[in-house]
Amino acid sequence: MTDKEKFMLKITDKAETLIEALPYIRDFNNKIVVVKYGGSAMTDKKLEESVIKDVVLLKLVGMKPVIVHGGGKEISRWIAKVGKEPEFVDGFRVTDDETMEIAEMVLNRVNKYLVQMIEKLGVKAVGISGKDAGMMVAEKKMPDGKDIGFVGDICKVEPGLLSALLDNDYIPVVAPIAMGKDGESYNINADDAASAVAEALGAEKLAFLTDVEGVYRDYEDKDSLISVLTLADADALIEDGTIQGGMLPKIKNCTDAVRNGVGRVHILDGRREHCLLLEFFTKKGIGTAIIDGNHKLYDNEK
Repeated sequence: MTDKEKFMLKITDKAETLIEALPYIRDFNNKIVVVKYGGSAMTDKKLEESVIKDVVLLKLVGMKPVIVHGGGKEISRWIAKVGKEPEFVDGFRVTDDETMEIAEMVLNRVNKYLVQMIEKLGVKAVGISGKDAGMMVAEKKMPDGKDIGFVGDICKVEPGLLSALLDNDYIPVVAPIAMGKDGESYNINADDAASAVAEALGAEKLAFLTDVEGVYRDYEDKDSLISVLTLADADALIEDGTIQGGMLPKIKNCTDAVRNGVGRVHILDGRREHCLLLEFFTKKGIGTAIIDGNHKLYDNEK
């Protein structure tokens, strides 16, 4: 094969990829997509750039993306810098006054950094937290009756500010800090915050970027990745113990979001470059999509 023929084959493959994406671009045009950004994708520079480029592309092809980000590893790093030992109870960070101050500082720093990355790519973004315009209202979390400090459960999301930003062509970037009914600031689990935001906005898609490829029927068998999981199937896998451990609360978050009006929830491996584009715009996808089995399937879910 000549160099010219190789070149023509390469650009033809690119054209076919674009053609494959067309029906999905049509289906998702003007639809809200919430991306929970965390895990390894936040600690690897190359992956970080990949995620932000994906989100910007979603915006430029007509979707309305919202980013809800975490920052747990960075918070732990800063806590260690001031000589404190991170403490967890039932998987939740014990958050005293000083830890809350550090968490808010770190999350706001991460928030504005993500805004800067988006703006560098020529798209407008606004960084906010759940405290802005009373967007997230929280109550104190008491796991098994234990007081773990300023950690909250979201009891209300007022989507007006987010809707206004989306309507005015901005990408909202949301830090998971909420105002409590008592007027205090509360740290919110980023998965919970993303689910609550997606439900309040009636999002078409909610994507969790994680450090796993998706949901397996048998975790030891990597060929058993489930591409599409209905609510009924998810409940059955929880019941029989297939889904357990750290994946259990995430799947429950996903199924609750679908039951509360989110069109699709995707669990994606954020360690893979351009995972959002591969899941949303290709025939097979790469992660697990959780759906209501009574709803119409998109072409790549059949």
